[in-house]
Amino acid sequence: MKISLPTTHLPRVLIIGGGFGGIMLAKSLRNQPFQVVMFDRHNYHTFQPLLYQVATGGLEPDSIAFPLRKMFARQRNFIFRVAEVQRIDPEQRTVHTSIGEVSYDYLVIATGSYTNFYGMADLNAHAMSMKTIPEALDLRSMILQHFEAAHQERLVEERDQLMEFIVVGGGPTGVETAGALAELKRHVLPHDYPELDLRRMEIHLIESGGELLGAMSDKSSSDAKKALEDMGVHVWLSTRVTSYDGEVVTTDIGQTFESATVIWAAGIKGCTIEGLAPEAQDRGGRFAVDAYNRVRGHERIFAVGDVALMRTEAYPNGHPQVAPVAMQQGTWLAANLLSLAKGAPLKPFEYFDKGTMATIGRNRAVIDFGKLHLKGLIAWLGWMFVHLLYLIGTRNKLVVFTNWIWSYFTYDKGTRLIIRPFRRQTQLRSPEPAKT
Repeated sequence: MKISLPTTHLPRVLIIGGGFGGIMLAKSLRNQPFQVVMFDRHNYHTFQPLLYQVATGGLEPDSIAFPLRKMFARQRNFIFRVAEVQRIDPEQRTVHTSIGEVSYDYLVIATGSYTNFYGMADLNAHAMSMKTIPEALDLRSMILQHFEAAHQERLVEERDQLMEFIVVGGGPTGVETAGALAELKRHVLPHDYPELDLRRMEIHLIESGGELLGAMSDKSSSDAKKALEDMGVHVWLSTRVTSYDGEVVTTDIGQTFESATVIWAAGIKGCTIEGLAPEAQDRGGRFAVDAYNRVRGHERIFAVGDVALMRTEAYPNGHPQVAPVAMQQGTWLAANLLSLAKGAPLKPFEYFDKGTMATIGRNRAVIDFGKLHLKGLIAWLGWMFVHLLYLIGTRNKLVVFTNWIWSYFTYDKGTRLIIRPFRRQTQLRSPEPAKT
């Protein structure tokens, strides 16, 4: 069955994925001589850098999500469909989806990434990931449910297990999540649960490498570690989690932790789609692309963002899987598609690194921009400004800013709601997520 789309004489650019790369590409093709069609399994764009704040009660999910149809409501050459893409047929230049098949002139894969458990089935089954809004809501519910259960638990050992949190992965997501949990412990939970001895709540951040925030400077790494430890977080470096059965975390150094909550922020994998040539695949589940974001072995198929791996002299293992890369590649690819249509030469992608940042907690953050290093209050304010700048939608910016101001002056997080009680599934998650 073919998907019904408006007929056009213009070449069709089919975009799979409404993440940062996909939306920047579509926006950059506004009023250009293309029919732009986008598929996504959700009808909204998620601002993933703030998912941890949804998970820890700082924000509601609708403040970091924006409807894709609303985003492109005034773009006449744009068409959106909610669909799950199942397979690409490059020979026929078609894409097979859950609602039918559609042809393309140029295909752009912007499917992003998903949580990588590195083949550890027990962690896949029992640890909590945080790559989507539903997962963030599940984690928020689990955290609050565990405190409700601890409030009723008479056995000290069981109560301690419910109040012990393990965050695996010392990148920005892990550091920010651990810091947010520490702020809950310090400022919020004592008022919600005065009968609990919150001094017994423990937060452990486990990183397999020798430092936190490995993509940042040594100064930022040490500053982040000190800030977390000052907030009461136990930081374990050069320590790898080897198993988790839902109750006990085991590590390669022999250290074990009894915890009911393990948050996995230790790795991601490109969300690829079936149908492309074997040589298109590269490490980390990413598509190998050339300097023009063209997928290896496919003249009319491109990839941007987390799912694309472009090896350059400056980035021999590919660019970092962060939003700025995806956004810049989306904009750059739009210019190259226009060049293709005009028969003009393409320009190789050049990434402009605008800096790296991570927040740790109230008045605590680190920023690297070239040789410039910032920390403390000024870095924290910078982190807030940049995230508000990139957040989509005026309403969302106002809601998030208001929430941050309220939390800052009241030391409170106002969204500690168990909207849908979390019930852990007994079966493993699918090793491959539903395609975008």
